[in-house]
Amino acid sequence: MNTINYGGPNAHLVDALAAAHPSSRLRAALTAGTRPDPQLTEILVDRCAIEPDFFVRDMLTWALCRLPTEITVPRLIHELGSDTAQARSQSLHTLSKIGHRQAWPAVSALLHDEHDEVARSAWRTAVALVPPGDEAALAADLATELGRGDQHMHLSLSRALVGLGEAVLPVLDTAATHPDPRVRAHADATQRLCHDPDSGFTLSLEVAKRVAVAGPDA
Repeated sequence: MNTINYGGPNAHLVDALAAAHPSSRLRAALTAGTRPDPQLTEILVDRCAIEPDFFVRDMLTWALCRLPTEITVPRLIHELGSDTAQARSQSLHTLSKIGHRQAWPAVSALLHDEHDEVARSAWRTAVALVPPGDEAALAADLATELGRGDQHMHLSLSRALVGLGEAVLPVLDTAATHPDPRVRAHADATQRLCHDPDSGFTLSLEVAKRVAVAGPDA
């Protein structure tokens, strides 16, 4: 990380954010959040895009949440256009924590991102930021992703859909008649999760897949 443009009192902190050991980077991110300085916005966002450690990334998000939203939100929205998947994903995560609806149009544009982790982050963030009254439209858009990816993707999408409340029920009813058995199975497992959030999603999905493949009369 280049510290040429980050001299003065923050130079040492900027160096620490790029230290070799993650514990040092974690302490630096904690310091940045404890003593929030808007001048650190750029370096914190840049570090989110390349930080390999989950806990450090989470602390970087916390530090960004401590800064004025009028500074951080536009910068994070800009980052959603990055070519780096982690930059987009972490910016989505941070925007979900800030909860500012200014980001909604940019977030909703990433619901079908080709990178799975970015899409998962976009689903969670969209549910957090969706404008009142737009839940049904979001549910319909998210439902086009039913059947995508592996079980972790399925669960992430189902949780996002469940988070939209009753608006999702008609959408799931329609998806349950989809010609693709993977989509039908995913819709059915999501319906079960809606009715019983504590149910075992894995078991529900496996049962639904068997029924979808074999047919309802099997």
